[in-house]
Amino acid sequence: MELFSELAEKVENGQHKEVMTLVEKGIAENISVSEMLNKGLVAGMNSIGIKFRNNEVFVPEVLMAARAMKAGLAILKPVLLREKVASKGKIVLGTVKGDLHDIGKNIVCYMLQGAGFDVIDVGIDVPKETFIDAAKAEGAQIIALSSLLTTTMVYMQEVMNALHASDLNDTVKVIVGGAPVTQAYANEIGAHGYAADASTAVDVVRGLLGR
Repeated sequence: MELFSELAEKVENGQHKEVMTLVEKGIAENISVSEMLNKGLVAGMNSIGIKFRNNEVFVPEVLMAARAMKAGLAILKPVLLREKVASKGKIVLGTVKGDLHDIGKNIVCYMLQGAGFDVIDVGIDVPKETFIDAAKAEGAQIIALSSLLTTTMVYMQEVMNALHASDLNDTVKVIVGGAPVTQAYANEIGAHGYAADASTAVDVVRGLLGR
């Protein structure tokens, strides 16, 4: 449908007002909200994510696309809830204790939301207890940990230890990422997944959840 491709294009180009107009038009015409989500908003974010991974666009373009996606999602969400369109999964996301960086975390958040996941962003400088408590309270399937400093990435091990000691150990998986983090370090601490960038994070989550 032309509206879906137009919606995806407007998201990719960061045109938030046009996205809002198209979503409102779709709702007025009784077009499937789940299809507007998946074939419009999600498709647009997927496209910008691929370009970001290939260094064809950069952080400002991703942030503009995310703004457009969120503008459309804000209108769609009440309708999605009324129609009980299922979320693809819940993810608790945050930057670990001692680290105040959030740009990378925020981009991962936008990418995951754009892919249809519910993201509970617990912020920056987050202690292990907050990650575990939030996952428990929200019924999350994934905890996503971010760090930009070699001095703080070691705290990811603390979060893993807290998860192992909790009753979520068999049900919640952990993914890690950030500039100093590597696949080898993820393996070392027993994380279930590692993402080198935001678009890869979406692929990793999909793989872990089978979605």
